[in-house]
Amino acid sequence: MIRIALLGCGRIGKMHAATIVRAENAELAAVYDPVGAAADEIGRLYDCKVAASAEEAIALADAVLIATSTPTHADLIEASASAGKAIFCEKPIDLSLARVAACREAIKGFDRPIQIGFNRRFDPGHRAARDAARAGEIGDLQQVVITSRDPGLASRDYLKVSGGIFKDMTIHDFDLARFMLGEEPIEVFATGAALVDPTLAELGDIDSAMVVLRTESGKLCHINNSRAAAYGYDQRVELFGSKGMVISGNRRAHHLERFDATTTGAGEPYLNFFVERYAEAFTLGLQSFLRCVAENRTPDATFEDGEKSLALAEAANRSLAEGRFVKVAEILG
Repeated sequence: MIRIALLGCGRIGKMHAATIVRAENAELAAVYDPVGAAADEIGRLYDCKVAASAEEAIALADAVLIATSTPTHADLIEASASAGKAIFCEKPIDLSLARVAACREAIKGFDRPIQIGFNRRFDPGHRAARDAARAGEIGDLQQVVITSRDPGLASRDYLKVSGGIFKDMTIHDFDLARFMLGEEPIEVFATGAALVDPTLAELGDIDSAMVVLRTESGKLCHINNSRAAAYGYDQRVELFGSKGMVISGNRRAHHLERFDATTTGAGEPYLNFFVERYAEAFTLGLQSFLRCVAENRTPDATFEDGEKSLALAEAANRSLAEGRFVKVAEILG
């Protein structure tokens, strides 16, 4: 049984707590949140230890799941690594590439698993599409098209500290693009606008974006984002190759369709948001992490994956600002 300390008891922390409790080979050993009421709620619900500090929670566990606010991630990774604990950290590692590089240097030589929370890699449909492409079912992969649109704009307080759309939202798509392409993107072009809420320009942010990635061999990826899709949480991935195409599509609660005098083929709406749409992916991601901890092997979504996806986000920001293709090497120095 792997004892896990959960750091961060907000919305995604609550989801992770439930996933840990459901796992056969895991135990929610302790929880901590600087907002005591949030930790108390999970402690009462699952009858687990509510720690007085992050350090106390870390000491009580074999592994640490970090679901706190982004600016704390790197510090907590370093503290967990120093204590010799396996680490699962929500994305991004930090909003600053320099801080991520410093964190990597600080934990150099750490030999326990570190997994970054890129849950979409574990979605059964997305993984099946990737596996089909790897198996040659669509011939030579030429294009990846990723559609990722939220059902509604987040609160202004959240958006103020989110790091911007590319580091907060598109970073999942950057990781998924790398996962699907099988090659590192070398160039990024990004454009966007504040179409949902024009006042986002005051924050230096956008809510609608299109990004093009190109690899050394010429493979292309197009990512399109919106912060607000009127019809629900829109999540699709298309892989196009020389012999065909595979698509991992949207998910619904069920696939009942209705036909009557006024309706033809109307189905259920798309699942509401990421907790519902990617529930299975979150579960499979945790199970994969637990296997890595038990076997002390490298996870599927590594610290390096987190760093490289953040570099793509930085490149997208520079491209948006300067209106040009940006080479990733410019960002990495």
